[in-house]
Amino acid sequence: MEPDALFTVADGGGVRTAPAHTAGADGFAAPGADAPLPVRMRPQTVDELVGQGHLLAPGAPLRQLVTGATPLSVILWGPPGTGKTTIAHLVAQASDRRFVAMSALNAGVKDVRAVIETARRQRRTGGPPTVLFIDEVHRFSKTQQDSLLAAVEDRTVTLLAATTE
Repeated sequence: MEPDALFTVADGGGVRTAPAHTAGADGFAAPGADAPLPVRMRPQTVDELVGQGHLLAPGAPLRQLVTGATPLSVILWGPPGTGKTTIAHLVAQASDRRFVAMSALNAGVKDVRAVIETARRQRRTGGPPTVLFIDEVHRFSKTQQDSLLAAVEDRTVTLLAATTE
């Protein structure tokens, strides 16, 4: 038996696998059969997260963020592999909000401003609120970080940022 056969889902008459790395509605790649094991094993609901019970209990800040109960902006800090991107993934899946994900490694002020302008337009026309996820936010320069300030303060966007520093 191939090692990856252990992690496929039996579907009545055979084995069902998803196409590799197809983008989901939440902007994240859907894990396929050839995706790395940590990606395939990523929690699919907030109840599957382990640890940080004081932040994940009913009514607690991270649970409110995932359920969309309150539009709060947060910075998730921790070493690689501790679930920062997984929490962003859960926010994207669980909300009726527009979710935009970007990496500070390849995004600039122009990209951030485009997201903010679209969020403003949607807000004026009664569209869904926008959640902006920025991975590796510590790599943004001060100028890039400043471009977010007004939009976060007036809640044009809900910022969800991940950093290891």
